[in-house]
Amino acid sequence: MFSWLSSDNPPWALRWRSKRTFIIATVAIGLFTDLFLYGLVVPVLPFMLKERLDIPDEDVQTYVSGLLAAYAGASVLFSIPAGWVADRTNSRQAPFLCGLTALLLATIMLAVGRSIGVLVVARILQGISAAVVWTIGLAMVLDTVGAENLGKVIGSIFSFISVGELLAPVLGGVLYDKIGYRGVFGVASAVLALDFVMRLLIIERKTAIKYDPSLDDGHSNPRDFDTRGQSVEDDSTINGDPSRPDEESALLLKSDDDDDEKYKIHGEPGRIVRALPLLYCFRNPRLPMALSLAFVQASLLSVFAATIPTEAKDLLGFSSLEAGLLFIALDIPYLILGPVAGWAVDKYGTKPAAVIGFGYLVPTLALLRIPSEAAEASSAQHTTRLFCAMLALNGIGLAIIGSPSIVEASDIVQRYDKANPGFFGANGPYAQLYGFNSVFFCSGLALGPLVAGVLRDNIGYGNMNAVFATLAGITAVLSFWFIGPRPRLFHGKGRE
Repeated sequence: MFSWLSSDNPPWALRWRSKRTFIIATVAIGLFTDLFLYGLVVPVLPFMLKERLDIPDEDVQTYVSGLLAAYAGASVLFSIPAGWVADRTNSRQAPFLCGLTALLLATIMLAVGRSIGVLVVARILQGISAAVVWTIGLAMVLDTVGAENLGKVIGSIFSFISVGELLAPVLGGVLYDKIGYRGVFGVASAVLALDFVMRLLIIERKTAIKYDPSLDDGHSNPRDFDTRGQSVEDDSTINGDPSRPDEESALLLKSDDDDDEKYKIHGEPGRIVRALPLLYCFRNPRLPMALSLAFVQASLLSVFAATIPTEAKDLLGFSSLEAGLLFIALDIPYLILGPVAGWAVDKYGTKPAAVIGFGYLVPTLALLRIPSEAAEASSAQHTTRLFCAMLALNGIGLAIIGSPSIVEASDIVQRYDKANPGFFGANGPYAQLYGFNSVFFCSGLALGPLVAGVLRDNIGYGNMNAVFATLAGITAVLSFWFIGPRPRLFHGKGRE
């Protein structure tokens, strides 16, 4: 399968198979496939348990929760090992394909399984695939585009895959209702086939450069960049005479966050840190805070996916198809503004995006109580328009918070990597980092619907969103203190 790695002859179509756009598209399709197949099967599980396995009605919810927990648990357990392995292999494509193999087996087992044991193993394999694709995929993106364009690319990818995460549960329900199991797993097979072909075709940039050195433009490996995203070789002359830096450079150079000494590792790390060197980076509070942004972001995405269909059914009497159409109002702003928000992160930094994005979501989440309160006094058509308007406003906020987590975490780890040459190994700690990111993100995907379901049943949809608005507000405040360069009033205080 990878015979070209040992051949002296370049593989066919080397240039387009190693193009940045093709590699990014492949990773985006891989992440989309993971979230899409996860959500596609969720609405089918209760019927599968009852019709195939003869599970009593009163036990169906317990088994569904257990199957969801099996997926989330496997994702959390295997994300960090997947990153550890990826940072110690020469090719990221091989483990990337292995993750897809696990997803293919999981889909087949879900399609034909007639025992609870088979379904549990299928969900575990699905979780392992998620761990691999999120860890290896994001590391491949950083390898491909470098640090200077990471925010824009991640914003675009998250905008695209959000469609799969939000629409898949509704689409799965519609397909099952209209066609049955064949429709659900037919669509799943088509998506898997596209994903497999693209993963098989990609050639990593570093492999392509071995065959054609002219492809090396110095803008791929994150180690080719300083902590401000500028090329290392151009850093001294980017503003002309290095002895006469411009005002912006002077301000950057004065920042305590650009002091490499802060990131140097002193003393001999313990055995656990030597085995998983990324752990040392957690000494900087910016890294756990950046990963916490991923947790909150995933929680909010999963809350919308879990509650919009049920709220639309209870409030407006919508069918599953009509409820699915509501997601268009949420997705369009996300799709359009995601790349723009990512570009802004690259240009202005992670702090403004995190603070503004999560702060903006506080009122927009709270406003989601308006449609239910207006339902009794307004027509169904007017209530539907209100609901769509509120969802569109929230779609803007989701676009803004799409990339600060990844960019911020990558920036911190990059600083440690550059300050300690050789400590993190030949490939750096980036796959390990995205393994931790996957742990936080998958935890948010798992906990968000559970908490939202409990809150909605006990305090209502409007109050449930008020709770998550509070979470967004707390995240905005913490982002102000811990994301990006520290606030000016602390400059010179010497805080670590």
